[in-house]
Amino acid sequence: MSARAKPGAKAVREALRQEMQEAGCSLAEIVTEMRTRWRMRPREAWRHAYGWTLQQVADRIDAAAAARPGSALACDASLVGKWERWPDRAGRRPTLRVLTLMADVYGCAVEDLLDLEDRQAFPAEELLLLQRPEPPTGPPPAPAETEPESPPPAGAELVRAAASESAVWAAWAETTNVGDFALEQLLADTRTLATAYLSEDPLTVFTQARRLRDQVFALLEGHQYPRQATELYAAAGYLCALLAWISSDLGQMQGADTQGRTAWLCAELAGNNELRAWVLSTRSKIAMWDGRLREAITYARRGATYNPQGSVGVMLASQEADAWSLLGAAEEARTAVLRAADARDHAVGTDEVGGIFACPEFRRANYASAVLLRIGSPDEALREAEAAFARREPRAYGTAAQVRIVQAAAHLTLRQPDGAAEVLRSVFALPPQQRLEPVTRRVQELGAALARSAMADSTPAVGLQAAIQEWCLESAPRVLALSRGEEAI
Repeated sequence: MSARAKPGAKAVREALRQEMQEAGCSLAEIVTEMRTRWRMRPREAWRHAYGWTLQQVADRIDAAAAARPGSALACDASLVGKWERWPDRAGRRPTLRVLTLMADVYGCAVEDLLDLEDRQAFPAEELLLLQRPEPPTGPPPAPAETEPESPPPAGAELVRAAASESAVWAAWAETTNVGDFALEQLLADTRTLATAYLSEDPLTVFTQARRLRDQVFALLEGHQYPRQATELYAAAGYLCALLAWISSDLGQMQGADTQGRTAWLCAELAGNNELRAWVLSTRSKIAMWDGRLREAITYARRGATYNPQGSVGVMLASQEADAWSLLGAAEEARTAVLRAADARDHAVGTDEVGGIFACPEFRRANYASAVLLRIGSPDEALREAEAAFARREPRAYGTAAQVRIVQAAAHLTLRQPDGAAEVLRSVFALPPQQRLEPVTRRVQELGAALARSAMADSTPAVGLQAAIQEWCLESAPRVLALSRGEEAI
């Protein structure tokens, strides 16, 4: 064979593969040679023996999963790479189901995809399943005359055998891959991210939330007590809901919907009513910004049926009011605004996670002022907005920007363009990464309303229109769409 070159280079791998194929070597022999030369993990070596990319393997695994009833799998190149690297820290343990699908794709046995290091890191109970012989495909062989079949246990022996079987199962049942301290830390990290999103760069928080979600998913693929599994599903649900919220704020509605559906599955598996309500709130928000207003109302009303604690009831009523006002249903919108205020006054308990999953007074006022403006009450809207800013309480930059936009729109309705320009100063000062979809959309709506007004040709209005157009050119969704960052969503 040719002299060895730098390991890991694609051209070198391809040259070796082609050379061995021409020499009549089998795939298994190519795998062995690649592992020997370059110390590859077995799963990576099988992929390179075929000359496939990570994405090509992901597509084939998805196809193999789809062909098996009840085995649907959402696989991508990143996940295949993690399966290959495990048990390295950067990897992720493939389940027996995944290994079976991989074996189908590569045309090998599951055992061929594991080495000693893999086996040492694999849970003992799964190795036992792995070592069970495959059921025979042909007729059973005739029993040997010299070795008659042993009679089944009876009497005291039967009792002892049953006790031994129960002891083996109990030893497996009491094992867990996560401790209470780790669960507490996961929830604390989830709370930190939900709060950080109110003030920090959205893509940075998205990346951190995605990483934490992957950790939770990996734990759920292992074994833990039912109570611990419930807590893991709850953490996964909140993290997927956070990813859904950020995705929609970045204008990625399809990805947001997918995250929302996964969050709902986790909420159902956790049996957590507060999480159910927040997931439905998230899905209502996504539906509204995607133009599905009736669906947004349905999600909001459904969330309220769970009678959750904390402030999610305020949020759900506010979202319903928002959607009704966009539909032009003034009476229904005002009723929902009043219901949100009533939910605030009668709220019990605290929010489980907080941050984006909380509806403090300033956030409620944001919805109420926008609704009042749309249904033709600019004076009320302005008073609601000014009262919100008069209260000294922490507020998210996105929510504050939206309240400022309501103030500006109210000033325009009252034929005060200079007042509108003044309150928009803080909005125009937002850096591009904080110009989220809801803020950008409302600024654009403000510009459209100004263009239709009798003041459109005035000097203040023309200047304001130019400022709006320039500001929107560097919104977060637009910057994301023009960059490779969209791949992360």
